[in-house]
Amino acid sequence: MGKMSPFQRAYTTTLAVIALLSAGFLAGFVTHDRIGSSADDFPILTEAYDLILNQGLPTPPAAPALEYGMIRGMIQAYGDPYTSFVEPAQHELNSQNLEGSYGGIGATIEKDPEGYFLLFPFPDGPARLAGIQDGDRLLQVDDLVLTPDTAQDILLAAIRGPIGEEVTITISRTPGYQAVPFKIKRAEIALPSVTWRLAPDEPRLGLIKVNIIAASTAEEIQKAVADLQERGATHFALDLRDNYGGLLDAGVEIARLFLAEGIVIQQQYRGKDVETIKVEDPGVFFSLPLVVLVNQNTASAAEIIAGALQGQQRAPLIGVPTYGKDAIQLVFLLQDESSLHVTAARWWAPGLEQPVGDAGLQPDILLAADSPGSDPAVQAAIQHFFSP
Repeated sequence: MGKMSPFQRAYTTTLAVIALLSAGFLAGFVTHDRIGSSADDFPILTEAYDLILNQGLPTPPAAPALEYGMIRGMIQAYGDPYTSFVEPAQHELNSQNLEGSYGGIGATIEKDPEGYFLLFPFPDGPARLAGIQDGDRLLQVDDLVLTPDTAQDILLAAIRGPIGEEVTITISRTPGYQAVPFKIKRAEIALPSVTWRLAPDEPRLGLIKVNIIAASTAEEIQKAVADLQERGATHFALDLRDNYGGLLDAGVEIARLFLAEGIVIQQQYRGKDVETIKVEDPGVFFSLPLVVLVNQNTASAAEIIAGALQGQQRAPLIGVPTYGKDAIQLVFLLQDESSLHVTAARWWAPGLEQPVGDAGLQPDILLAADSPGSDPAVQAAIQHFFSP
């Protein structure tokens, strides 16, 4: 096992987000010292490993596949549903998602029926300016030769990198499909975490959809409110449905936007005193008419936001009970750039009738899970604000 250095953030998320969004979610940078251990602490594991290498007929998989398998087996035996292991390429993509931007060439990548990766450059992005055309086949990225079996996260991790540095990609295109290399300087590519619009049936209601709790989310919300107000919105719905979590610090920052005072959350790490995180100054939107939309997939850092606003009676929750995850993970970066995410603390929001982990947050305006209509939660928000 390699020496671990802390990824200087804790995080809150559900494991489902790793599968659904290809993202793991960080949250509050806490350094942690590694407890020393050696092979002598795991004699049976060492013995079994030696037997497989020296006595097994099949050729063992290339490194580090066996080590990764051992780690996953250890986590399974550990029994915590939120402790997880993330391989290097996925860890890099996770980090970029949470930072809200990455260094890239500005193109989407799709696979055709024959297994080729196709590039579709963004207008005015580095790839388009370098001469990449829609539908160009991507054959190679630096030293990575692509095959139909290449995992897309491996490809994305290779094509992304430090802003300002060059990456060499090799493409082919019709009619001759001759291989042509391009050197492209990576630029900063935004990964927006927030979208917004006016409610179709009520233009006084601004809908702010938060998809992930990233470092840029609080700033994006401020832009959303300003734009919606210019377009006539007077009341707002913060939509946290299907938001599986993200950065804990970012979640606290978002809650503070809408609070004038009081406690956001309390948290406690093993062997530590309870830590109270408060509102430091009135938020810019502390008096903004607000509701929060939630569902069964509102989790972790998204629940921190919703719980703080509900616990202080700042905004009612509309929807169905939330996921119910009150665990915080520390993220440790391993020596090969993979990461181990370890549950290390619990959080709770003062003012709630029950802990979030028991049954999730309970909406103030409860909807049936199969409520009819185009968007019952939005309709409930309109009724809440504008019905006589």
